[in-house]
Amino acid sequence: MTTEGLPIQRLNREHLPIQTVKMARYLIGKTLVHDLPRVRLVGRIVETEAYVRGDAASHAFRGLTARNRTLFLERGHVYVYFIYGNHFMLNISGQREGIGEGVLLRAIEPLEGIQQMRRYRATDRLLDLARGPGRLAEAFGISRRLDGVDLCAGGELWLGEAVRRRGLIGTSVRIGISKEAHRLLRFYERGSPFVSGTKSLRA
Repeated sequence: MTTEGLPIQRLNREHLPIQTVKMARYLIGKTLVHDLPRVRLVGRIVETEAYVRGDAASHAFRGLTARNRTLFLERGHVYVYFIYGNHFMLNISGQREGIGEGVLLRAIEPLEGIQQMRRYRATDRLLDLARGPGRLAEAFGISRRLDGVDLCAGGELWLGEAVRRRGLIGTSVRIGISKEAHRLLRFYERGSPFVSGTKSLRA
């Protein structure tokens, strides 16, 4: 499915649940849009993970720092960090201002601007363009330049309503972390081939 020529309704902050876990579920099926000068990148969010207060895996666990300050902004702001020396990760603050919680975007189904995503990712394989948080950030041109961006403020990077009906939502343990990985804070569109993880974590 393509969204070219179709209007995508922007999400207002009032649309976003204040509770982070609820927001992580809510975002499944919604769209992420990056308006670049010559092309629009659009995809359906199909996998998220929530990181909450008291969560040892959260970057906010030890409190506010210069690095994680955007996690403490009002829900709907971008928190970007660099990991493993080669990947950016795209997160969204998920609580009231001053509370450090967030949602990691783990996978997206590409819809528009796919050729540009292929150039960013140096691959033609559609399923691998944005399956996994590092690939997602690369495919969407995410860098530290976008840290702190308000996704509800009408800028170049924003959240939109769903462009088609969402499938059933699955819940599982989190992936790729060593602390509190057992917590059932990962959400995904069941059966989507664009979701990351093993087959058992996509069913």
